[in-house]
Amino acid sequence: MRTVAFVDGVRTPFGKAGDKGIYAGTRADDLVVKVIRELLRRHPELPPERIDEVAIAATTQIGDQGLTIGRTAALLAGLPRSVPGFAIDRMCAGAMTAVTSVAGGIGIGAYDIAIAGGVEHMGRHPMGEGVDPNPRIVADKLVDPTALVMGQTAENLHDRFPAITKERADAYAAQSQERYAEAVKTGKIGPELVPVAIRNAELGWGLATEDEPPRPGTTVEQLAKLKTPFRPHGRVTAGNAAGLNDGATGAILADEDTARELGLPIGMRLVGYSFAGVDPEIMGVGPVPATEKLLARTGLSISDIDLFEINEAFAVQVLAFLDHFGIDAADPRVNPWGGAIACGHPLASSGVRLMTQLSRQFAERPDVRYGLTTMCIGLGMGGTVIWENPAYDGSKK
Repeated sequence: MRTVAFVDGVRTPFGKAGDKGIYAGTRADDLVVKVIRELLRRHPELPPERIDEVAIAATTQIGDQGLTIGRTAALLAGLPRSVPGFAIDRMCAGAMTAVTSVAGGIGIGAYDIAIAGGVEHMGRHPMGEGVDPNPRIVADKLVDPTALVMGQTAENLHDRFPAITKERADAYAAQSQERYAEAVKTGKIGPELVPVAIRNAELGWGLATEDEPPRPGTTVEQLAKLKTPFRPHGRVTAGNAAGLNDGATGAILADEDTARELGLPIGMRLVGYSFAGVDPEIMGVGPVPATEKLLARTGLSISDIDLFEINEAFAVQVLAFLDHFGIDAADPRVNPWGGAIACGHPLASSGVRLMTQLSRQFAERPDVRYGLTTMCIGLGMGGTVIWENPAYDGSKK
Protein backbone atom coordinates (compact mmCIF):
# COMPACT_ATOMS: atom_id res chain seq x y z
CA MET A 1 0.00 0.00 0.00
CA ARG A 2 1.23 3.47 -0.92
CA THR A 3 1.06 6.48 1.40
CA VAL A 4 -1.89 8.75 0.61
CA ALA A 5 -1.33 12.49 1.02
CA PHE A 6 -3.90 15.24 1.40
CA VAL A 7 -2.22 17.93 -0.67
CA ASP A 8 -4.54 20.91 -0.30
CA GLY A 9 -8.21 21.81 0.05
CA VAL A 10 -10.33 24.84 -0.75
CA ARG A 11 -13.97 25.78 -0.53
CA THR A 12 -16.40 28.43 -1.59
CA PRO A 13 -17.81 30.68 1.09
CA PHE A 14 -20.92 28.98 2.47
CA GLY A 15 -24.25 30.71 1.89
CA LYS A 16 -27.72 30.56 3.37
CA ALA A 17 -30.17 28.49 1.34
CA GLY A 18 -33.18 30.28 -0.10
CA ASP A 19 -34.20 33.14 -2.35
CA LYS A 20 -32.24 35.67 -0.29
CA GLY A 21 -29.06 33.64 0.01
CA ILE A 22 -25.89 34.69 -1.78
CA TYR A 23 -26.08 31.76 -4.22
CA ALA A 24 -29.77 32.05 -5.09
CA GLY A 25 -28.79 32.89 -8.68
CA THR A 26 -25.76 30.56 -8.90
CA ARG A 27 -25.72 27.00 -10.22
CA ALA A 28 -24.41 24.17 -8.04
CA ASP A 29 -22.12 22.81 -10.75
CA ASP A 30 -20.58 26.25 -11.23
CA LEU A 31 -19.61 26.24 -7.54
CA VAL A 32 -17.75 22.97 -8.10
CA VAL A 33 -16.08 24.34 -11.23
CA LYS A 34 -14.83 27.32 -9.24
CA VAL A 35 -13.29 24.99 -6.65
CA ILE A 36 -11.53 22.79 -9.22
CA ARG A 37 -10.12 25.78 -11.07
CA GLU A 38 -8.88 27.30 -7.83
CA LEU A 39 -7.04 24.11 -6.86
CA LEU A 40 -5.24 24.17 -10.21
CA ARG A 41 -4.54 27.90 -9.94
CA ARG A 42 -2.93 27.43 -6.54
CA HIS A 43 -0.84 24.51 -7.78
CA PRO A 44 0.58 25.26 -11.22
CA GLU A 45 3.14 22.53 -10.54
CA LEU A 46 0.32 19.99 -11.10
CA PRO A 47 -0.14 19.20 -14.82
CA PRO A 48 -3.91 18.80 -15.33
CA GLU A 49 -3.37 15.69 -17.44
CA ARG A 50 -1.80 13.97 -14.39
CA ILE A 51 -5.17 14.00 -12.59
CA ASP A 52 -6.53 10.45 -12.69
CA GLU A 53 -10.02 10.97 -11.25
CA VAL A 54 -12.53 13.58 -10.12
CA ALA A 55 -15.00 12.41 -7.45
CA ILE A 56 -17.70 14.91 -6.48
CA ALA A 57 -20.49 14.23 -4.01
CA ALA A 58 -24.02 15.60 -3.86
CA THR A 59 -26.88 14.38 -1.71
CA THR A 60 -29.62 15.44 -4.13
CA GLN A 61 -28.38 14.31 -7.53
CA ILE A 62 -30.85 16.04 -9.81
CA GLY A 63 -30.89 19.26 -11.83
CA ASP A 64 -27.61 21.14 -11.64
CA GLN A 65 -26.33 18.59 -9.12
CA GLY A 66 -27.03 15.66 -11.42
CA LEU A 67 -25.62 14.30 -14.67
CA THR A 68 -22.61 12.60 -13.04
CA ILE A 69 -21.38 15.87 -11.59
CA GLY A 70 -17.79 14.69 -11.12
CA ARG A 71 -17.42 14.27 -14.87
CA THR A 72 -19.44 17.29 -15.98
CA ALA A 73 -17.67 19.60 -13.51
CA ALA A 74 -14.30 18.33 -14.74
CA LEU A 75 -15.27 19.16 -18.32
CA LEU A 76 -16.66 22.57 -17.37
CA ALA A 77 -13.51 23.35 -15.37
CA GLY A 78 -11.38 22.80 -18.45
CA LEU A 79 -9.64 19.61 -17.39
CA PRO A 80 -8.43 17.43 -20.27
CA ARG A 81 -11.13 15.17 -21.64
CA SER A 82 -8.93 12.24 -20.71
CA VAL A 83 -9.69 12.94 -17.01
CA PRO A 84 -12.68 10.85 -15.85
CA GLY A 85 -15.10 11.66 -13.05
CA PHE A 86 -18.00 10.27 -11.06
CA ALA A 87 -20.64 11.23 -8.51
CA ILE A 88 -21.08 10.00 -4.94
CA ASP A 89 -23.92 10.07 -2.42
CA ARG A 90 -23.50 9.29 1.26
CA MET A 91 -25.66 12.18 2.42
CA CYS A 92 -23.68 14.42 4.83
CA ALA A 93 -20.51 12.36 4.36
CA GLY A 94 -20.46 12.66 0.58
CA ALA A 95 -17.20 14.60 0.33
CA MET A 96 -15.65 12.46 3.07
CA THR A 97 -16.55 9.37 1.04
CA ALA A 98 -15.22 10.97 -2.14
CA VAL A 99 -11.88 11.40 -0.34
CA THR A 100 -11.78 7.89 1.10
CA SER A 101 -12.83 6.36 -2.23
CA VAL A 102 -10.05 7.96 -4.24
CA ALA A 103 -7.62 7.45 -1.35
CA GLY A 104 -8.24 3.72 -1.57
CA GLY A 105 -7.52 3.87 -5.28
CA ILE A 106 -4.31 5.80 -4.65
CA GLY A 107 -3.27 3.35 -1.95
CA ILE A 108 -3.46 0.34 -4.27
CA GLY A 109 -1.95 2.15 -7.24
CA ALA A 110 -5.06 2.68 -9.39
CA TYR A 111 -4.54 6.46 -9.22
CA ASP A 112 -1.59 8.74 -8.59
CA ILE A 113 -3.53 12.00 -8.18
CA ALA A 114 -7.23 12.73 -7.76
CA ILE A 115 -9.59 15.56 -6.93
CA ALA A 116 -12.35 14.88 -4.41
CA GLY A 117 -15.04 17.14 -3.02
CA GLY A 118 -18.72 17.84 -2.69
CA VAL A 119 -21.46 20.36 -3.30
CA GLU A 120 -24.90 21.07 -1.97
CA HIS A 121 -27.24 23.82 -3.13
CA MET A 122 -30.00 23.37 -0.60
CA GLY A 123 -31.72 26.49 -1.89
CA ARG A 124 -32.25 24.88 -5.28
CA HIS A 125 -32.52 21.31 -4.03
CA PRO A 126 -33.95 20.87 -0.52
CA MET A 127 -32.96 17.66 1.19
CA GLY A 128 -35.26 14.87 0.02
CA GLU A 129 -36.37 16.60 -3.18
CA GLY A 130 -37.64 14.09 -5.70
CA VAL A 131 -37.12 11.02 -3.53
CA ASP A 132 -39.71 8.25 -3.23
CA PRO A 133 -39.00 6.25 -0.05
CA ASN A 134 -40.23 2.69 -0.20
CA PRO A 135 -43.38 2.59 1.97
CA ARG A 136 -42.15 -0.63 3.60
CA ILE A 137 -39.45 1.41 5.39
CA VAL A 138 -42.15 2.70 7.72
CA ALA A 139 -44.96 0.19 7.15
CA ASP A 140 -42.78 -2.79 8.06
CA LYS A 141 -41.25 -0.81 10.91
CA LEU A 142 -37.74 -1.13 9.49
CA VAL A 143 -37.00 2.26 11.00
CA ASP A 144 -38.81 4.68 13.24
CA PRO A 145 -40.68 7.33 11.18
CA THR A 146 -38.63 10.05 12.88
CA ALA A 147 -35.50 8.67 11.17
CA LEU A 148 -36.43 10.54 7.98
CA VAL A 149 -36.41 13.97 9.66
CA MET A 150 -32.93 14.96 10.84
CA GLY A 151 -34.13 17.42 13.47
CA GLN A 152 -36.28 14.74 15.02
CA THR A 153 -33.33 12.38 15.16
CA ALA A 154 -31.51 15.04 17.17
CA GLU A 155 -34.44 15.25 19.58
CA ASN A 156 -34.29 11.45 19.86
CA LEU A 157 -30.63 11.73 20.77
CA HIS A 158 -31.50 14.14 23.58
CA ASP A 159 -33.96 11.50 24.80
CA ARG A 160 -31.29 8.80 24.67
CA PHE A 161 -28.78 10.95 26.58
CA PRO A 162 -30.76 13.05 29.08
CA ALA A 163 -27.53 14.43 30.56
CA ILE A 164 -27.16 16.42 27.32
CA THR A 165 -29.56 19.20 28.16
CA LYS A 166 -30.72 22.06 25.97
CA GLU A 167 -28.61 24.36 28.13
CA ARG A 168 -25.48 22.35 27.32
CA ALA A 169 -26.37 22.33 23.63
CA ASP A 170 -26.89 26.09 23.62
CA ALA A 171 -23.62 26.68 25.45
CA TYR A 172 -21.77 24.58 22.89
CA ALA A 173 -23.45 26.47 20.03
CA ALA A 174 -22.44 29.84 21.47
CA GLN A 175 -18.88 28.55 21.82
CA SER A 176 -18.85 27.48 18.17
CA GLN A 177 -19.90 30.97 17.07
CA GLU A 178 -17.29 32.57 19.31
CA ARG A 179 -14.45 30.35 18.13
CA TYR A 180 -15.40 30.81 14.48
CA ALA A 181 -15.51 34.61 14.87
CA GLU A 182 -12.09 34.59 16.51
CA ALA A 183 -10.68 32.37 13.74
CA VAL A 184 -11.91 34.80 11.09
CA LYS A 185 -10.55 37.77 13.02
CA THR A 186 -7.09 36.22 13.33
CA GLY A 187 -6.96 35.04 9.71
CA LYS A 188 -7.23 31.32 10.47
CA ILE A 189 -10.36 31.06 8.33
CA GLY A 190 -10.24 32.90 5.03
CA PRO A 191 -7.17 31.76 3.08
CA GLU A 192 -8.95 28.56 2.01
CA LEU A 193 -11.96 30.44 0.62
CA VAL A 194 -12.48 30.88 -3.12
CA PRO A 195 -14.21 34.15 -4.08
CA VAL A 196 -17.29 33.45 -6.18
CA ALA A 197 -18.98 35.88 -8.58
CA ILE A 198 -22.69 36.03 -7.76
CA ARG A 199 -25.69 37.71 -9.30
CA ASN A 200 -28.79 39.10 -7.62
CA ALA A 201 -31.84 40.02 -9.71
CA GLU A 202 -32.23 43.31 -7.83
CA LEU A 203 -28.65 44.23 -6.92
CA GLY A 204 -26.79 42.93 -9.96
CA TRP A 205 -23.35 41.34 -9.80
CA GLY A 206 -21.33 40.89 -6.63
CA LEU A 207 -18.55 38.79 -5.09
CA ALA A 208 -18.98 36.26 -2.28
CA THR A 209 -15.84 36.36 -0.16
CA GLU A 210 -17.00 35.24 3.30
CA ASP A 211 -19.43 32.81 4.90
CA GLU A 212 -22.98 34.08 5.16
CA PRO A 213 -24.46 32.00 8.05
CA PRO A 214 -22.33 33.06 11.09
CA ARG A 215 -23.90 35.12 13.87
CA PRO A 216 -20.98 36.60 15.84
CA GLY A 217 -21.82 37.71 19.32
CA THR A 218 -24.47 35.03 19.81
CA THR A 219 -25.15 34.45 23.51
CA VAL A 220 -26.64 31.58 25.46
CA GLU A 221 -29.41 33.92 26.58
CA GLN A 222 -30.38 34.61 22.97
CA LEU A 223 -30.28 30.93 22.07
CA ALA A 224 -32.51 30.02 25.01
CA LYS A 225 -35.36 32.04 23.50
CA LEU A 226 -35.47 30.27 20.13
CA LYS A 227 -38.34 28.01 19.11
CA THR A 228 -38.04 24.23 19.02
CA PRO A 229 -39.56 23.38 15.61
CA PHE A 230 -39.21 19.61 15.77
CA ARG A 231 -41.04 19.02 19.06
CA PRO A 232 -43.11 21.14 21.45
CA HIS A 233 -40.90 22.06 24.39
CA GLY A 234 -38.03 20.32 22.62
CA ARG A 235 -34.31 20.99 22.77
CA VAL A 236 -33.22 21.40 19.14
CA THR A 237 -33.37 24.91 17.69
CA ALA A 238 -32.04 26.82 14.70
CA GLY A 239 -29.36 28.14 17.04
CA ASN A 240 -27.88 24.86 18.25
CA ALA A 241 -27.94 23.16 14.85
CA ALA A 242 -26.40 23.83 11.46
CA GLY A 243 -28.64 25.66 9.03
CA LEU A 244 -29.69 24.99 5.45
CA ASN A 245 -26.76 26.02 3.30
CA ASP A 246 -25.19 26.19 -0.14
CA GLY A 247 -21.53 25.65 -0.95
CA ALA A 248 -18.82 23.46 -2.46
CA THR A 249 -15.47 22.01 -1.41
CA GLY A 250 -12.59 20.29 -3.15
CA ALA A 251 -9.20 18.75 -2.38
CA ILE A 252 -6.22 17.24 -4.13
CA LEU A 253 -5.21 13.75 -2.96
CA ALA A 254 -2.02 12.08 -4.17
CA ASP A 255 0.43 9.27 -3.67
CA GLU A 256 3.08 10.89 -1.48
CA ASP A 257 5.97 9.95 -3.76
CA THR A 258 4.13 11.40 -6.76
CA ALA A 259 3.39 14.57 -4.83
CA ARG A 260 7.06 15.00 -3.98
CA GLU A 261 8.06 14.29 -7.58
CA LEU A 262 5.84 17.17 -8.75
CA GLY A 263 6.67 19.50 -5.87
CA LEU A 264 3.18 19.40 -4.38
CA PRO A 265 2.87 20.13 -0.65
CA ILE A 266 2.01 17.38 1.81
CA GLY A 267 -0.69 18.71 4.12
CA MET A 268 -1.59 15.42 5.84
CA ARG A 269 -1.02 11.70 5.56
CA LEU A 270 -3.96 9.31 5.68
CA VAL A 271 -3.77 6.86 8.58
CA GLY A 272 -7.14 5.14 8.11
CA TYR A 273 -10.88 5.56 7.82
CA SER A 274 -14.03 3.80 8.93
CA PHE A 275 -17.78 4.02 8.45
CA ALA A 276 -20.33 2.44 10.79
CA GLY A 277 -24.10 2.07 10.98
CA VAL A 278 -26.41 2.86 13.90
CA ASP A 279 -30.16 3.00 14.42
CA PRO A 280 -31.37 5.56 11.84
CA GLU A 281 -33.55 7.37 14.39
CA ILE A 282 -30.44 8.29 16.41
CA MET A 283 -28.10 8.88 13.48
CA GLY A 284 -26.21 11.57 15.44
CA VAL A 285 -24.39 8.96 17.51
CA GLY A 286 -22.80 7.49 14.38
CA PRO A 287 -19.33 9.03 14.91
CA VAL A 288 -18.90 7.02 18.12
CA PRO A 289 -18.83 3.49 16.65
CA ALA A 290 -17.06 4.73 13.51
CA THR A 291 -14.28 6.13 15.68
CA GLU A 292 -14.13 3.10 17.98
CA LYS A 293 -13.85 0.85 14.92
CA LEU A 294 -11.06 2.95 13.42
CA LEU A 295 -9.08 3.23 16.65
CA ALA A 296 -9.16 -0.56 16.97
CA ARG A 297 -8.00 -0.98 13.36
CA THR A 298 -5.13 1.47 13.65
CA GLY A 299 -4.00 0.49 17.14
CA LEU A 300 -4.38 4.08 18.33
CA SER A 301 -6.30 5.30 21.36
CA ILE A 302 -8.37 8.42 21.76
CA SER A 303 -5.53 9.90 23.85
CA ASP A 304 -3.30 9.80 20.75
CA ILE A 305 -5.61 12.29 18.98
CA ASP A 306 -4.69 15.88 19.64
CA LEU A 307 -6.98 17.68 17.19
CA PHE A 308 -10.62 16.91 16.46
CA GLU A 309 -12.68 18.33 13.61
CA ILE A 310 -16.25 17.19 14.31
CA ASN A 311 -19.06 18.22 11.98
CA GLU A 312 -21.64 20.14 13.97
CA ALA A 313 -24.88 19.01 12.36
CA PHE A 314 -26.40 19.39 15.82
CA ALA A 315 -24.78 20.35 19.10
CA VAL A 316 -26.26 17.28 20.78
CA GLN A 317 -24.41 14.86 18.48
CA VAL A 318 -21.07 16.56 19.13
CA LEU A 319 -21.72 16.39 22.87
CA ALA A 320 -22.70 12.71 22.63
CA PHE A 321 -19.33 11.99 21.00
CA LEU A 322 -17.38 14.02 23.54
CA ASP A 323 -19.21 12.52 26.52
CA HIS A 324 -18.55 9.00 25.24
CA PHE A 325 -14.81 9.62 25.05
CA GLY A 326 -14.61 11.69 28.24
CA ILE A 327 -13.66 14.94 26.50
CA ASP A 328 -14.81 18.29 27.84
CA ALA A 329 -16.99 20.39 25.53
CA ALA A 330 -14.63 23.34 25.97
CA ASP A 331 -11.49 21.32 25.20
CA PRO A 332 -9.30 23.48 22.90
CA ARG A 333 -8.46 20.43 20.79
CA VAL A 334 -12.07 20.18 19.61
CA ASN A 335 -13.15 22.38 16.69
CA PRO A 336 -10.69 25.12 17.66
CA TRP A 337 -11.93 27.34 14.81
CA GLY A 338 -15.62 26.73 15.44
CA GLY A 339 -17.78 24.57 13.24
CA ALA A 340 -20.87 24.08 11.14
CA ILE A 341 -23.22 25.64 13.69
CA ALA A 342 -21.44 28.88 12.83
CA CYS A 343 -20.23 28.56 9.24
CA GLY A 344 -22.86 26.22 7.80
CA HIS A 345 -23.26 22.64 6.60
CA PRO A 346 -23.97 22.24 2.89
CA LEU A 347 -24.49 18.51 3.35
CA ALA A 348 -22.28 16.60 0.90
CA SER A 349 -19.54 19.24 0.90
CA SER A 350 -18.72 19.38 4.61
CA GLY A 351 -16.26 16.48 4.93
CA VAL A 352 -13.58 18.28 2.94
CA ARG A 353 -14.11 21.47 4.97
CA LEU A 354 -13.19 19.49 8.08
CA MET A 355 -10.11 18.05 6.39
CA THR A 356 -8.96 21.38 4.99
CA GLN A 357 -9.16 23.00 8.41
CA LEU A 358 -7.32 20.13 10.08
CA SER A 359 -4.56 20.33 7.48
CA ARG A 360 -4.13 24.04 8.11
CA GLN A 361 -4.06 23.44 11.87
CA PHE A 362 -1.40 20.76 11.44
CA ALA A 363 0.86 23.29 9.72
CA GLU A 364 0.68 25.48 12.83
CA ARG A 365 1.07 22.63 15.33
CA PRO A 366 4.28 20.60 14.94
CA ASP A 367 3.61 19.25 18.44
CA VAL A 368 0.53 17.39 17.17
CA ARG A 369 0.96 14.03 15.45
CA TYR A 370 -2.60 12.77 14.88
CA GLY A 371 -5.89 14.48 14.10
CA LEU A 372 -9.37 13.20 13.43
CA THR A 373 -12.25 14.26 11.19
CA THR A 374 -15.66 12.77 11.94
CA MET A 375 -19.31 13.30 11.16
CA CYS A 376 -22.77 11.80 11.62
CA ILE A 377 -24.62 10.71 8.49
CA GLY A 378 -28.32 10.61 7.68
CA LEU A 379 -30.15 7.24 7.76
CA GLY A 380 -28.00 6.10 10.65
CA MET A 381 -24.27 6.15 9.93
CA GLY A 382 -21.05 7.74 11.06
CA GLY A 383 -17.71 8.29 9.35
CA THR A 384 -14.24 8.92 10.78
CA VAL A 385 -10.86 9.57 9.17
CA ILE A 386 -7.57 9.77 11.08
CA TRP A 387 -4.70 11.81 9.67
CA GLU A 388 -1.01 12.19 10.54
CA ASN A 389 0.76 15.54 10.62
CA PRO A 390 3.82 15.58 8.31
CA ALA A 391 5.10 18.59 10.26
CA TYR A 392 5.21 16.65 13.55
CA ASP A 393 8.56 17.25 15.21
CA GLY A 394 8.39 14.57 17.90
CA SER A 395 7.62 16.93 20.77
CA LYS A 396 4.16 16.66 22.30
CA LYS A 397 2.89 19.45 24.50
